[in-house]
Amino acid sequence: MEILKLVSLLSAALTIVYGLLVLTFIKGWYSLNLYKKSIITPSTKVSVIVAARDEELNIGRTIEALIAQDYPKDLTEIIFIDDHSTDSTAEIVASYANRGVKLIKLNENQALNSYKKKAIQTAIGSCSGDLIITTDADCVMGTKWLSSVVEFYQNKGYKMISSPVSYFEEKTYFERLQSLEFLYLIGLGASTIGNKKPSTCNGANLAYEKVTFYEVGGFQGIDDLASGDDELLLHKIAAKYPDKIGFLKNRSAIVYTHAKENLKSFIQQRKRWASKSTRYKNKAIIVLGVFVWVFNLSILANFITGLFIPGFLTITIYQLIVKMILETLFLWDVTGFADKRRLLVLIPVLNVLHILYIVYIGIAGNSGKYNWKGRMVK
Repeated sequence: MEILKLVSLLSAALTIVYGLLVLTFIKGWYSLNLYKKSIITPSTKVSVIVAARDEELNIGRTIEALIAQDYPKDLTEIIFIDDHSTDSTAEIVASYANRGVKLIKLNENQALNSYKKKAIQTAIGSCSGDLIITTDADCVMGTKWLSSVVEFYQNKGYKMISSPVSYFEEKTYFERLQSLEFLYLIGLGASTIGNKKPSTCNGANLAYEKVTFYEVGGFQGIDDLASGDDELLLHKIAAKYPDKIGFLKNRSAIVYTHAKENLKSFIQQRKRWASKSTRYKNKAIIVLGVFVWVFNLSILANFITGLFIPGFLTITIYQLIVKMILETLFLWDVTGFADKRRLLVLIPVLNVLHILYIVYIGIAGNSGKYNWKGRMVK
């Protein structure tokens, strides 16, 4: 009974702290005002950079979406970097040369651990834009995406701008679960920016000044890690310009991509994302991540123990209820912003699966290698 009481107190403490943490996420999200477009004369030369590898099935749709942007063509440069594709990706991009799309082929003979950073850095070295905007070769966006991002930049003067990404065209229950979980991650990244403590962003919709990229040394110091062209660069820029990171809370600025079709590819993706945490220099972010992992581990441990000692199941239920209520409160407005509030019915299932996922990825993502675009990297 003494052990049960001790575990109850410890679990309650972890749950209370987690609750306070989620409340700070809610505060950060609501502190970001919904940005309304105004009439500002476009004056910024922009280079949209897309690193691509084996994307023949998706890349045509991405190119068409970029070409259809309503931002002035004379101020827009679209660059695709082909990262040693083994399919017809390069040929498809090259076919758009007469419509202003540039193709750079990455000719790197020496084996690298971060081909994507090399691709982006190569493009930045030859681009003419003052503002770099990156997206992925399997993404689409509305026609006002580029003008929304650039207007926000001209209006606010940020050094780096993180903008929303959302899954779409979900076909299965698994993909819908991913969509809701992904919105939590996007909302989390936005909230940390709203709280002036930026920690996460997504390279599928990221903008930064070219001069600032070089000021912080580009990818130097993080170029040995396969992932991190977004978050680790964010941390470098935030360290130099802590008040110059913005999040564009505008529906026109959303970039859309697809969820993973199966569990194996999902796990590989999340292992890649989690691997970046080994290089965080901001210790507060590391502490935050470790605490969330410990909290989820406590729920799992209480459940397993509860199979033998019923009193622990009661603790588990209380923890799950608190977690579910708070995360629903956070996601209510985030899903509303993305027009996906219907996904909230999945929260009970997602909450349970998310615990298993967090505990596993917390270990697997920080050890060993993972597969990315047909390559084993670390």
